[in-house]
Amino acid sequence: MTGLIGEYNRTIDAKGRMSVPSKFTAILGESFVISKGLDGCLVIYTDEEWAEFSENLGKLSDGDKTARALKRFFGSGASKVDIDAHGRVLVPAPLIAYAGLSKDVTIVGTAGGRAEVWDTDKWNSLSEEISPEEAAQSLFEKGIML
Repeated sequence: MTGLIGEYNRTIDAKGRMSVPSKFTAILGESFVISKGLDGCLVIYTDEEWAEFSENLGKLSDGDKTARALKRFFGSGASKVDIDAHGRVLVPAPLIAYAGLSKDVTIVGTAGGRAEVWDTDKWNSLSEEISPEEAAQSLFEKGIML
């Protein structure tokens, strides 16, 4: 699998519908899971990635308060969505509110079975926070060579 890569500008209409990049639908199929993500975005998971993530969450002990909170956060914020004949999905209103999505959104591939959905203004601000040089240094420190 090549993975979900690239950056795509989209809009969400008044009904909460968002078009999915055609390059993504080839990987995602006719349905996928969208959930709350970190840093104020939404995360798109392939069915396989969601199953693996859910399984790992399920292994966390219910005796641990933080584990219970994580299970609630990700489980309650997840929704299975179907791609319609026009290549769009209906993003649930609570997820739109969580991520502060306005009309303009940016879908960003994260090089794997996941992608993120950002409010475009928030994405533009975030992507300006790190320079290519800082990114290269961070990769080097993590043992990843360019």
